[in-house]
Amino acid sequence: MKKRKNLMLLLIALPGILYLLINNYIPMIGIFLAFKDYSFIKGIWGSDWCGLDNFEFLFRTKDAWIITRNTLLYNAVFIVIGTIAAVFLAILISELGSTLRAKFFQSALLLPNLLSWVVIGVIVYAFLNADNGFINKTVLPALGMDTVSWYSNTKYWPFILTLVYLWKNAGYTAIVYMASIAGIDKSIFEAAQLDGASKMKQIWYITLPMLKPTVIMMVLMMIGRIFYSDFGLFYQVPQHSGMLFDVTQTIDTYVYQGLMESNNVGMSAAAAFYQSIVGFILVLAANTIVKKVDSENALF
Repeated sequence: MKKRKNLMLLLIALPGILYLLINNYIPMIGIFLAFKDYSFIKGIWGSDWCGLDNFEFLFRTKDAWIITRNTLLYNAVFIVIGTIAAVFLAILISELGSTLRAKFFQSALLLPNLLSWVVIGVIVYAFLNADNGFINKTVLPALGMDTVSWYSNTKYWPFILTLVYLWKNAGYTAIVYMASIAGIDKSIFEAAQLDGASKMKQIWYITLPMLKPTVIMMVLMMIGRIFYSDFGLFYQVPQHSGMLFDVTQTIDTYVYQGLMESNNVGMSAAAAFYQSIVGFILVLAANTIVKKVDSENALF
């Protein structure tokens, strides 16, 4: 009976397992392309080995520091501010209970995540277009301010990209924290209320400590991808404007640009391999730190 039950569970998990195999594990065979001078004529197996030349090409470029800095700093900001925003939204919606208002706000916050970055890029362009965008045409004149050429001025884009990221992802991430809050024993809140604890104290001393394991797990997972960037955010939203590359170019967009312009498959594979190794090391390091500080909440 137990074997039959496990078989049914495996069948339910089979689509997810197949997805992981096809999307995550089988492509790992191509790692060796990072060490080959790939030729479309010779093919994958016939191309010549080039050692670490692809990595040297990646890191000796003048843009290496810029793309590494942008990738790391943006992701660090997204992890910190994104986590705070998601937890804040989760607590607010959870406090509304199971009312119609809560369902409405939850759906409204989830909706942006269902939109593709192409659509979001068009929406942002409709707001920031220098000629007839909503902000330049309506908001700034109403405030008595001069219009701004948004797509050629780099100083605004770190804030724009952060706001767009939060608008799209905070509501979706909040669902994970809402599920954790829903799993907290309600009798704890009732006991605290009987003891005279205000709603703020219940949140501070009960909800947030109970969310700690989930927050740590989510942060560790995001740290593992700190060397990856959301390609759509950094490519579609700035409209691939060359004047903004100093603040919008990341490793992923740089590799894509190099692949499209020079067809350098080896360099692209080297960048992906480098990102994976660094992400793996960062997850291990972060988990080790968490294990030393609070071993019960470590990921593994």
